[in-house]
Amino acid sequence: MRALITLDEIQIRKLDRLAKAEKQSRAALIREAIDAFLERKQQAVEDDAFGLWGKRKIDGLEYQEKVRSEW
Repeated sequence: MRALITLDEIQIRKLDRLAKAEKQSRAALIREAIDAFLERKQQAVEDDAFGLWGKRKIDGLEYQEKVRSEW
């Protein structure tokens, strides 16, 4: 699939220099950058989900027992 993006001249020059140094196309570098960006964002979401309990002062088992004792 194709996508249209707008880059300024400085970004294009930097991208072209990198493409030449890496012996890759401009498009390949952009795809690689997008993949890295998406991976970082997904990792941040996963880290947030796994860290939800980590900031609590009470142990998870203690909390479970406390809540069940209220039933």
